[in-house]
Order: sequence, then structure tokens, then C-alpha cells
Amino acid sequence: MSTAPSTSPRHTALDALHRSLGATMTDFAGWDMPLRYASERDEHNAVRTKAGLFDLSHMGEITVTGAQAVDLLNHALVGNIATVGLGRARYTMICREDGGILDDLIVYRLGETEFMVVANAGNAQIVLDAITERAAGFDAVVRDDRDAYALIAVQGPESPGILKSVTDADLDGLKYYAGLPGTVAGVPALIARTGYTGEDGFELFVAPEHAEQLWKALTEAGAPVGLIPCGLSCRDTLRLEAGMPLYGHELTTALTPFDAGLGRVVKFEKEGDFVGREALRAAAERAETAPPRKLVGLVAEGRRVPRAGFPVVSDGKVVGEVTSGAPSPTLGKPIAMAYVDAAHATPGTAGVGVDIRGTHEPYEVVALPFYKRQK
Repeated sequence: MSTAPSTSPRHTALDALHRSLGATMTDFAGWDMPLRYASERDEHNAVRTKAGLFDLSHMGEITVTGAQAVDLLNHALVGNIATVGLGRARYTMICREDGGILDDLIVYRLGETEFMVVANAGNAQIVLDAITERAAGFDAVVRDDRDAYALIAVQGPESPGILKSVTDADLDGLKYYAGLPGTVAGVPALIARTGYTGEDGFELFVAPEHAEQLWKALTEAGAPVGLIPCGLSCRDTLRLEAGMPLYGHELTTALTPFDAGLGRVVKFEKEGDFVGREALRAAAERAETAPPRKLVGLVAEGRRVPRAGFPVVSDGKVVGEVTSGAPSPTLGKPIAMAYVDAAHATPGTAGVGVDIRGTHEPYEVVALPFYKRQK
């Protein structure tokens, strides 16, 4: 008798702790994750003004090692991984042969011949399969390390002080998009100065068995300055305000990095061939001469909230489509990211609206991001 594969969501090492905190859980990319603990708005504002604590253990870690690890990653990804310094990280993408985006990634250089690729949860298997397939002929080993790590993020202006109180690692010397091994609250960790909120903050990669100890220590250290646990819902509004793309919304296999306004991540000048080079070269030329649509910000004049898939309109005609939309706690108005025809993409363009269930609600076209933290 055969049994069907389990379709029940996976649980992070912090699952019981989230439930004990009263979190509202949701299935996200095959994982049971905290959506919110109490108020999404309070969680969002805590990250903007104090600090928030996130469980991101659903993200996919892939380790690439070996004498030709750099060559493999340069072939498999669109960025120039050879120029990533030891202890540094880089935002990049993996594309199909036709230039379509398979996922956006962060690559950490942990050693001369050791890298960690962090993929989005929903694409982790796709990215693992693609890099493994592209590794043929390279002296490199691709390892699925998704079960080897829990990932905890502390984000917000108070996060450096909170983390300093539980580690002796040199946080002052740790630049944005860099990582270093250290001990946090007695737990061995890779401490990375990265995040997806638009604020200063850190992402801590630890063994799953140490996750609860670290979460509790950070909670205790952050309590005096207002740190609270935060769910995926406020993570989405934070990244939206910061103009950060989300795979499946602003990024898809139907789009190239140039379509998404992120052509800067594609490095044609690097040595050797890479998957998608020819298609991406053509996409770069198209983007320069006649970009079909551009990614812009939209700010509501009214109170109705746009959602992904809603048409963007002008003079009764569809001129684009919303990719992400939500109320913005920081701006106090609904906001959206949308791909719109180039003729309507200039900030301040008049007469642009969003079709919200048959009513054309007026929106202002603005440059991204909606929010930028003060350095």
C-alpha cells in the first residue's frame, strides 16, 4: 500500500515558542509561520522606531564549496561572485536561459572556496536543483543546508545596541551586506548585517537546536528598548515601504532583471559565460531603447487599498498592473508597487488610478522607495 507524500506544512525550530506567544500562524511556502503576534501596525512601527524580532527559518540555505566554487556561481548566477570579498555578501539573481528570473538571492562568502546562497523559501528547491544541474563539469560541491540552519533577524534602529549586549563580536566594524562568525548569547552564529525591512539590522544563522535559546536571550535583551516579536505580515509592509521586490510579485520568470529595474545586478563584464547571458544582453538593449513597462510606486489619494493583480488605469485604459499593495503605517495611506507603461511612469504623472472593483481610485505616481531611513 503506497502512501501519498505529506502536504502538511513544515515547522521551524521556534514553532512551539510562537504558539506560546499567541501568534496567528499561516502556511507560507510550505511552512507554518507566524503571520502576526498581536497588532501588525504595532509590529511594523516597532521595527521603524525601536526593534523587531523575526523567525526567518523558512529561507533556503545552499552551501557551495570546492576549488571551482566561484567559477560555478559565476556561471550559474548573473552577478560577479569573484569580486565578493571574504566575509562580504552580495544581492544577486539566478535566471533561466531566456533571462526570466528564477529567484533573487543573497550570496555570502564564508571562505576562499566556501559560499552560502540564501534563496526564498518558495524557490529554495528550484534554486538548489538549478545550481546542482549547472555544477556539471565544475570542481565544486552543492549542498542542501536548509535543515542545518535556523535564521533569526533583529531589525530596527535599536538592533545594534541589543545585539551588542549579548555578543563580543565587532558589530561596529561589520558593514552592511557583510557577515562574520561569532557567539551570540552563548550560541555560535553567522552574524550578517542584512535585512528586508529598510532598517539597520542583523540576520543570525544558527543551528536549529540553539534557536530557542537565542530568541529568548534577544527578547530579554531587547525588552527595555521596546523590541517585540514580529510576523510575516509586517515584514511585507516594511519591505513594501522600502521598495524591496518580492518574488512572485515584482519578480517572476516572465520578467528579466532589466524589466524589474534591477539590471545593475547583471554583470556582463565578468569572465566566462553565464546562464542567460545572450537573452539578458537583448533585454538590456530593449530596456534602453523602449522599455515596455517600469516598476513605480503608487500612493493613494483615498483610503481604498490596492492588491496584487489590480489594473492601473488612465483615461479609461489599462496602463499597468499592481504587484504589491497594502496600507502604509509610516505614510498613513495605502501604497502599491506596480508595473506601468513607460508613458505613465514619471513621478507626478497626472490622471493615474487603480481599478478597485470597478471604481477608478486616484493614485499619485512616485519614485521608489516610499521610505528611506535616516542614516
